[in-house]
Amino acid sequence: MGTTYNIRAVTKRELPNQLQNLQAEVDSLLAEVNRQMSTYDPQSELSRFNQAASDKWVPVSSELLTVIDDARQISDLTKGAFDVTVGPVVNLWKFGPDKERKNFPTDQEIANAKKLVGYQQVQTHYELLAVQKEQDGVYVDLSAIAKGYGVDVVFQLLKDRGLTDFMVEIGGEVRATGLKPDGEPWQIGIELPTEKAGDFDEIVGLHDKALATSGDYRNFFMHDGKRYSHTINPLTGRPVEHSLASVSVLHDRCEMADGWATAFLVLGPDAGYNLAEQQKLAAFFQIRKDDGKVESKSTTAWQQYQLD
Repeated sequence: MGTTYNIRAVTKRELPNQLQNLQAEVDSLLAEVNRQMSTYDPQSELSRFNQAASDKWVPVSSELLTVIDDARQISDLTKGAFDVTVGPVVNLWKFGPDKERKNFPTDQEIANAKKLVGYQQVQTHYELLAVQKEQDGVYVDLSAIAKGYGVDVVFQLLKDRGLTDFMVEIGGEVRATGLKPDGEPWQIGIELPTEKAGDFDEIVGLHDKALATSGDYRNFFMHDGKRYSHTINPLTGRPVEHSLASVSVLHDRCEMADGWATAFLVLGPDAGYNLAEQQKLAAFFQIRKDDGKVESKSTTAWQQYQLD
């Protein structure tokens, strides 16, 4: 996934051999997720689907089918603002694997790439364990949801191995259960949306919940004084232009927190916030003001998790 993972666990005694074996299991499990869902591995299940012709049902795992359909739920509720087929437009803006940016895409290039965007063009078939696309060139990228899914499968592995108090983090997406040794919830900081890492705007008490954050403050470029975010609106084919800098979402599953955080970042400070309230989701919005300061607002469901 191009990132790191971190696990913190509370145990009643030292278990060096068991913990060493557990790390090997975690590594193997994450390698399997990568083998299923990576767009950087040309032999992954997802890459084979992306390379396939439109008239082919491509055999895949049930896990990949489930993640595609979980993403579809968010796509339906956001009317396409969240769309895992946005890859051709992301790549056009050089935020994908090819990052060499020489000039801006033209209106015609954007229009052509948008013809390949549309999550409805991907069909799943659970009896065949296969997936199919409606036209050649449709390209699925699960990077906005697969990392959270990785957290969830590692979380379940640790539970299956008998751990009761632990935290799993992959690339900033977190899920925790139980309590720290001092009896308090796991404390997770939410960074201010600035280029400097380590400045926190909010501390959340994470107990039997997952937390994911999506922001525009790490991956962007400037041109003529204007910020161009890596977050692409699938409906316009262009980087978002609103003032929303970062969104954090709490959910029972990290996969869904991950996807919703990206969806709200695309929708913006008003439409995103209103949908979060409508869906009764716990979400924290950080909005960049004209004077450079950051204003935050949270949904009703979020407020019970805030620490003083």
